[in-house]
Amino acid sequence: MNFSIDNFVITKTATCNQDDSLEKAAKIFYCDKTENLPVLDEQDGVLGVITRKSLAQAILAGARLQTPMINFMEEAIIIKSEDFSHHLDCSLERIVVVNDDSQYMGTISSTDLISTIMEREFIIGEVNSILDSSESSIIAIDTDEKIIVFNKAAEKILKMPAWKAIGKHIHEVSPRTPLPEVLKTGESQKGVIFQYKDQVFITNRTPMFKNETIIGAVTIFQDITELTTELGRIKENQKNFETIMNNSYDAIVMVNSEGIITMYNDAMEKTTGIVKGKAMGRHVSEVIENTRLHVVAKTGKAEIGDVQRMDNKDVVVMCLPILEEEKVVGALGKIIFKGIQEINQLTSKIGQLSNEVAYYKDVVMRNQGVCFTLESIIGRSQIMEELKNIVLRVARSNSTVLIRGESGTGKELFASAIHYTSQRNKEPYVKVNCAAIPENLLESELFGYTEGAFTGAKKGGKKGKFELANKGTIFLDEIGDMPLSMQVKLLRALQEKAIEPIGGSASIPVNVRIIAATNRNLEELIANKLFRSDLYYRLNVIQLEIPPLREHKEDIPELVDYLLRKLCSSMGCRIYEIEQQALKQLLKYDWPGNIRELENVLEHCLNFVEGNIVEFGHLPCHIRNLNFEDHEMTTLKDKLELAEQKVIEWALKECQGDKMKAARVLGISRASIYQKIDKYGLR
Repeated sequence: MNFSIDNFVITKTATCNQDDSLEKAAKIFYCDKTENLPVLDEQDGVLGVITRKSLAQAILAGARLQTPMINFMEEAIIIKSEDFSHHLDCSLERIVVVNDDSQYMGTISSTDLISTIMEREFIIGEVNSILDSSESSIIAIDTDEKIIVFNKAAEKILKMPAWKAIGKHIHEVSPRTPLPEVLKTGESQKGVIFQYKDQVFITNRTPMFKNETIIGAVTIFQDITELTTELGRIKENQKNFETIMNNSYDAIVMVNSEGIITMYNDAMEKTTGIVKGKAMGRHVSEVIENTRLHVVAKTGKAEIGDVQRMDNKDVVVMCLPILEEEKVVGALGKIIFKGIQEINQLTSKIGQLSNEVAYYKDVVMRNQGVCFTLESIIGRSQIMEELKNIVLRVARSNSTVLIRGESGTGKELFASAIHYTSQRNKEPYVKVNCAAIPENLLESELFGYTEGAFTGAKKGGKKGKFELANKGTIFLDEIGDMPLSMQVKLLRALQEKAIEPIGGSASIPVNVRIIAATNRNLEELIANKLFRSDLYYRLNVIQLEIPPLREHKEDIPELVDYLLRKLCSSMGCRIYEIEQQALKQLLKYDWPGNIRELENVLEHCLNFVEGNIVEFGHLPCHIRNLNFEDHEMTTLKDKLELAEQKVIEWALKECQGDKMKAARVLGISRASIYQKIDKYGLR
């Protein structure tokens, strides 16, 4: 299909050269509403074309407005002949018309093209091909305001097929469009931004003429929702980034792949003495002496910790490549230390802080011992999981807790877990063993004393455990063994939330959470008048009953694994495993000493292990002999040891515990019988 293009050529369009910036392109698009911007050389030859789309992509890619536009231009579709039917399926935005000498003449007006083509019914198919290939939505109406053009892009936006839209009044398809106004006034509306549902569009609305008579109107619109959102986000991010960089203490500079400075913060300005305005856009080597930042931008290899001479002093710098999709697009430079003296000062400060941390850590460990958290509680049985859940609940409040259970069940561990799970975990955790402190010293330990309170009192007095635990937690272990005289004073301190040091005349208020523990039957002690009932009720706000090990034997394998690792670490030996036969025997035992006894048994075993596995034979005899007839004895060694044990027990009984006499009866040395007594745990 051959026809002239003279009617579609716009000869007075704006152009630019290869050195012009993206900022100039943006201003031209904004002011002239042109559809494209040809890039020409000095002889008016066409180098390429900048479209609205390529400009938007450059901005989204993070290009600065001062960047030459030649880096982002698209290839132009150059037309030299009046026959351009083979170009109809191309992007109209990229078409540039030249003369026979390949010099620029003008660009194609898509509006004029549509108006002329619509006059020719014999090329309707070609028109539809052009319109459907456009990324913009195009709708045209005739003088009756009925739709005569409705391309594929418009179909997607308005969710209506073309065959259904064509022939309908424009307001049936797009009720709010002002296109009929353009038809009536004959005045174009260009660069109009409007919103349709959740999308934002930019549109040109233009009347169509034939012999100076309006024959219709066309609107061309494009979705810029994502572009609008992204541009807003980019501007905000860029502003935040620049604010962060300028407020940074560190001197920072960024360059592109050619070594041109693209970012230069205030700290770098102060360091070099060159203001930002004179540094931006220049090669980094012209601004920063001895720099290797442009080298890193080429090689992509980071350089960290190099000493560089700057402003007559040595500074420590790092240069890092900036990668985009595994391609080096620039580099970032940062001054790590502004002088060797600063490094020495920092090293000294770190050493000082390390010493302080070590000192305070030692003080805490000596005062509080090892701290246990909820994760320190070993056991996944139902009863242990329920206890852990109770600990989590109890830790939320400041209520007094009474922990009860047999000796060796881990009452102290639960008390520690409550404290370190609570909001008081940053405050002191102070432990007091009420049974281990003599009665005459217990009061001064709990409440402290003033200077001169008694002979031998320290100068300045001494703070008691309650005062040391202020804002934190105090753990009163073995509370059932506290003397009655002290129970009265403790009750008073709990009721008044204040303590009175020995020799003092004023009370000291304290904010302390109380956790008490005992393995004694407090109800029986109350009945025998050995424990005050009022103190019992004061302590027994929340009661936590820790089960003996025999009631959750399913936790023994996990406990054994944990305790073996703990013991091997403290004893400085390699970590051992335990054979299944030995583990089965441990599960048969009732553990009257609970977890503490289990730990002692495992320590006993580690003293006799010769290989790398704790075996059945390493267990103490009172555990190995348990249900002897039923358990599996697979070795002659086990049977001989059991027989030997029984003979030694008989000899000791016959000799009424006289070891020397028993050794003579058995015909062995004194050293041998002592060794075997220890081996079999005989008493």
